[in-house]
Amino acid sequence: MFDKYVVTEIEALVSENKELFEHLHTKKIFITGATGLIGSQIVLALLTANKKYNLNIGITILVRSLLKAKSIFGDDIAELQVVEGDVRDRIEVADSIDYIIHGASITNSLDFVQKPVDTIFTVVDGTRNMLELAKVKSITGFVLLSSLEVYGSFNGQKDVSEDDFGYLNPANARSSYSEGKRLAESLSISYATQYHLPVKVARLCQTFGPGVNYEDNRVFAQFARSVIEKKDIVLHTAGSTERNYCSIKDAITGILYVLILGQSEEAYNVANEDTLISIKDMAELVTSLDESSATKVVFDFQDINKFGYNPEVKLKLLTKKLENLGWKPTVDLPTIFTGLIQSMRHGRVTQNE
Repeated sequence: MFDKYVVTEIEALVSENKELFEHLHTKKIFITGATGLIGSQIVLALLTANKKYNLNIGITILVRSLLKAKSIFGDDIAELQVVEGDVRDRIEVADSIDYIIHGASITNSLDFVQKPVDTIFTVVDGTRNMLELAKVKSITGFVLLSSLEVYGSFNGQKDVSEDDFGYLNPANARSSYSEGKRLAESLSISYATQYHLPVKVARLCQTFGPGVNYEDNRVFAQFARSVIEKKDIVLHTAGSTERNYCSIKDAITGILYVLILGQSEEAYNVANEDTLISIKDMAELVTSLDESSATKVVFDFQDINKFGYNPEVKLKLLTKKLENLGWKPTVDLPTIFTGLIQSMRHGRVTQNE
């Protein structure tokens, strides 16, 4: 079940974007990755909009585990059409579909180096299967959730628009995710071109906020967990990587803008330009949120390859293209982390009950 911090943030999202949700009145939406962090909260936002504005949006979700879906959505599962299956397999849906949000993907960075084949085929085969479904259903809109990792790395600081690309080494197993997303984007645009499908791409930066699992191993969760447990934040690098981030709330809104108002065969960066920060400075920011001052930043330099870390990058995703659709970010980085820590602390208490 969603905690109160997630529910509060999603209710705010829905209240702030009434006209956006009204575009989906009586439409049928198919969502993959629906039990993941972003996918589940997209579903919650649509359910909330239905209740608040009586929109009668039909929501179908693809899940690998019905039991997990029930644990996440609780009684609201009755308001959803649930298809149980693996995105890597051919998916058949009896009902009509107007929109597809394709977010299913492996997201654990350790899996990128330990299970690179699985990582690639989950992204590529899953995208192909969703595009084939889109062909059959003659959809109105399709959005692929992609990643900033498609950009690779640049020499020095780089402001990155949707047309900029840096270096990416295909001979590194860690590139399984990045190259997989690049191929998924190419496949999506190819389907759009050859079969005239209204396909768009949302390139998300690292996105977080309330709802992150307490055991999540991504850097933002590690930092939040250190504060909650009053342990030092241990950096295994100098923390010089710089990038910008986005709240889940703003990312969901951005995804919906791309889905509904974005141009076919176009990609859109989804990020908050004002959150640009280095890993080291972000660690310092998080420790400043600990009123007890029990958490400090310490360094223990190690081989980053065994952790599945991305190579050092210094990039800022530019969002003018998305903002031209009417979107704008609403949550700054300290507020994102405050919500994350509150939600993870609540999750820890719930786990231990």
